[in-house]
Amino acid sequence: MREAGQILGGVIHELKGSLKSGVTTKAVDTIAEDLIQKANVIPAFKGYRGFPGCVCMSVNHEVVHGIPNERILREGDIVSMDVGIIHKDYYADTAVTVGIGKIGDELQQLLDVTRESLHRGIEQAQVHNHLTDISAAIQKYVEKFNFSIVKEFVGHGIGRNLHEDPEIPNFGPPHQGPILKAGMVFAIEPMVNLGTWQTRILEDGWTVATMDGKPSAHFEHTVAITKNGPEILTLCPQ
Repeated sequence: MREAGQILGGVIHELKGSLKSGVTTKAVDTIAEDLIQKANVIPAFKGYRGFPGCVCMSVNHEVVHGIPNERILREGDIVSMDVGIIHKDYYADTAVTVGIGKIGDELQQLLDVTRESLHRGIEQAQVHNHLTDISAAIQKYVEKFNFSIVKEFVGHGIGRNLHEDPEIPNFGPPHQGPILKAGMVFAIEPMVNLGTWQTRILEDGWTVATMDGKPSAHFEHTVAITKNGPEILTLCPQ
């Protein structure tokens, strides 16, 4: 899984470089598929429950699971990319939200807070902690800035399957749920909205959008719990 994470970290790093005004989300997905093939790994999302792309591309008010299409990215947009791969029968999963060109201060704060909330949650992925210590740390940080946590979609265990138990909410009280043990691997992924936490699924049956049409950000890492603390497996290799 460490190998899978390093490969995926490199893929999403290169994908970030392809995001610019005038590019379609479909074109970014095509680049992703090429990078994944060159790395001799398998796209985890393409065909998963019928999903048509390699990358979930969610723009502005779209939260997660956006289908790559002919939508053109424009200056000032934010776009969330969620990517997964399979390497030697093991999965890795990561996500990042990126601004296209110059974005407003409020959007930049949304991205910064969501990214930092992920790391606050990862800090709690320690042996002998409870599962919801991760959840509570994320929620506490996000709500300091009056942003809201998406509640309908959560993180998850990951390994030989993309989604494994347990579910990892990004909200809730600490000191509850299973005790964390070395060897567990989680996909921790806060989804944070500028407005209400409530969401809706669009007509394509996949794309999740905010109920009030305000922007949303999404960051995710695959994280291993070790006796020496959490290890982020999907960091971009240096």
